Amino acid sequence: MTPHVLLVDNAVHRLVFRPSWHWKAHLPGVSTHTVHLPSAVQLPSLTGYTHVILTGSEASILERRPWFAAESALIRQAIDRGLPVLGSCFGHEMLVHALSGPEHLRKASTPEVGWADVQMTGRDPLFDGLPNPWRTFVFHFAEVHEPPLPWKVLGRSSLCDTHVIRYGDHPVWGIQAHPEISSRKAKIFLRGSLLLGLRPARQLIRALRKAPAPNEVAETIVRRFLSFQ
Repeated sequence: MTPHVLLVDNAVHRLVFRPSWHWKAHLPGVSTHTVHLPSAVQLPSLTGYTHVILTGSEASILERRPWFAAESALIRQAIDRGLPVLGSCFGHEMLVHALSGPEHLRKASTPEVGWADVQMTGRDPLFDGLPNPWRTFVFHFAEVHEPPLPWKVLGRSSLCDTHVIRYGDHPVWGIQAHPEISSRKAKIFLRGSLLLGLRPARQLIRALRKAPAPNEVAETIVRRFLSFQ
């Protein structure tokens, strides 16, 4: 079946943060449709879609907004249909919010801003063959906490124990990091965050001073994600 991907764009300030653009860069030639749930009037029908990707957001998963319920319902519908679902950062957290409840989310003890090494602690076909650890861009102030069964924790960083998770044997994965954002675009995002006055400014400046290795894992992850039908 030819992939037709629904991109759920969770950006709040779409002129500053356009997560669907980052994902589309890794989906050349793939049919995609973007829905912006923070401003959507109604849920899109999932008919005709083969995969769902949930993007990051400037919104905090810990500060409930009206559209959270709509996205939770969309996630549950997708899983009921057996659609593969992949969530990044806020999307990763939203998966747990929708399927296991907000009690399994908390403020990160130490926010991760910049780049981190994700150490895989479990085997999974979506990630097998990647460097271990793999280096990627991170920008999060909340985190998943003790996800209950059937969640499986597959990867961690030095500051976050739940960087990669999978919902049992379902083709449903969450990644706390932003593998979809290249190092060059991450620098632009960090500079924009500073101009907007986002905090903690000290961590933003420290991240900008670093010269990270290229973020090259997204193509592999996306290719394998699309192979699940």
